[in-house]
Amino acid sequence: MESFQWLKDLFTTTDSVAHITLLYAIVIAIGVYLGKLKIFGISLGVTFVLFAGILAGHIGFTAPTPILTFVQDFGLILFVFMIGMQVGPGFFESFGTQGIKLNGLAASAILLNILVMFACYYIFFDTTNVTNLPMMVGTLYGAVTNTPGLGAANEALNTVFPNGAPQIASAYACAYPLGVLGIIGATILIRYICKVKLEKEEEQLEEQAGTKTNKKPYKMHLQVTNQYLEGKTILQVHDFLNRDFVCSRIEHNGDITIANRNTLLHLGDKMLIVCAEADHEAIIAFIGPLIDIDLEQQQQEQPMISKGVLITNPKINGKTLASMHFSSVHGVNVTRVTRHGIDLFASANLPLQVGDKIRVVGPEDAVNRVAVRMGNSSNKLNAPNIATIFVGIFLGLIFGSLPIAIPGMPVPVKLGLAGGPLIIAILIGRYGYKIRLVTYTTTSANMMLREIGLVLFLASVGIKAGAGFFETVVEGDGLLYVLTGFLITIIPILVVGPIARLKFKFNYFTIAGMVAGTYTDPPALAYANSICSKEAPAVGYSTVYPLSMFLRIFTAQIIVLFFCG
Repeated sequence: MESFQWLKDLFTTTDSVAHITLLYAIVIAIGVYLGKLKIFGISLGVTFVLFAGILAGHIGFTAPTPILTFVQDFGLILFVFMIGMQVGPGFFESFGTQGIKLNGLAASAILLNILVMFACYYIFFDTTNVTNLPMMVGTLYGAVTNTPGLGAANEALNTVFPNGAPQIASAYACAYPLGVLGIIGATILIRYICKVKLEKEEEQLEEQAGTKTNKKPYKMHLQVTNQYLEGKTILQVHDFLNRDFVCSRIEHNGDITIANRNTLLHLGDKMLIVCAEADHEAIIAFIGPLIDIDLEQQQQEQPMISKGVLITNPKINGKTLASMHFSSVHGVNVTRVTRHGIDLFASANLPLQVGDKIRVVGPEDAVNRVAVRMGNSSNKLNAPNIATIFVGIFLGLIFGSLPIAIPGMPVPVKLGLAGGPLIIAILIGRYGYKIRLVTYTTTSANMMLREIGLVLFLASVGIKAGAGFFETVVEGDGLLYVLTGFLITIIPILVVGPIARLKFKFNYFTIAGMVAGTYTDPPALAYANSICSKEAPAVGYSTVYPLSMFLRIFTAQIIVLFFCG
């Protein structure tokens, strides 16, 4: 048996690097694999790592507390920072006309979650016990299936309880499974409360798709018939109309050339114009009628091409299309910009970012010169911009450590390890180009870093909570956490959902996506997508997800610091 002593030491010598690494490897691997199992078509995903960690902690398979705390906090920082980088580019753009209403409904649901939590706390629990409210905070974040909020609350509790914070992960684990089911169940219940017919909702989306105007690029061929335009430059026409458009090609007396801002227009000229779809009717009315011709297919002495060019040169990051002087200096036009798979109109004031793909039209040699200047190397996009991540984390930790004095508070409020990096990541994701930070990260790289941070955090929290988990759940208030968690989950959905439908007339599929985004719950989004052939659920989800994630993390710390101190 002594020959196997090395193996026994590997599992029992808790302060060795090999043991700690083995612990995390086993907990994470088991949790990820078990999280893929589906019950009634629903899986818990990587959150099952928390339950694997709890089991490991319960049987004494653990590591030194300082190590667990460090890995937990580092995983949380990495997780929330990569979330901020992901949502940052669309965070402020999500507040459009419809976006304001959806985000208002989402914020209302988040507030209701908190109010229901406090109601359950005062109705069902002994308010003289100082640990009950923190445990209800854990229940809240399990009920709304929001792990970053759990991390933020956990971190804030360490400030309020310096001698040992309550293990709120136990309450989180109790409420989480029924939270996932409750979100989907309440979404289905809205359908029957509001008497929704899925077929009619699909037809409504079809009609909206046929009539909707947006800022997608719109290409058309026009003939100049407005006598006022004789001898005027394209720049003068642009200024008079006060609408963005790009003249990609122009035919005058049978000659096809690349137009620039100083090109003169004459009656009878034929133009290939790209503009925002919402502006095309006004441009037609001012310049002249649509014509059935394709200047792109016309033969010319100097062949012109249309080519997609990737921006991979960091020096271009943050520069506007106007500042690049594509037409006047390079003799080409940029007619479209594709960012994160979405086509954008090439407005003069649009700042370019690394990772953008621009559509360049012009003589072949000129287009190739522009491609060289832009970088146009897909291999460069695969290289991680790791410096930006750690510069952002550095700034986020400083920002999160700033004490904010609030009258009546015993200690200054700090955004902490979760709130600080999250806010800085959102700002860098949106405005990093202004200080020449390359913020582009491939989706796969972002997801990998997020998942690594998340599983490290969940495993650490679970292992630390495991020692007293069964006493808390079986002998304590475990069933009460399950019940109150279910109420916290469904009541806000059943209030906000019908209001969104009956008062604001939102499509049911959009509401389903909004609910999933408000609860930052991918299984609920998967359900919504499974019953809808359009992208309405994804639009509703992505519209409210950035603000919801921010509010979940921020309110977690506010609740703890204001009410648990």
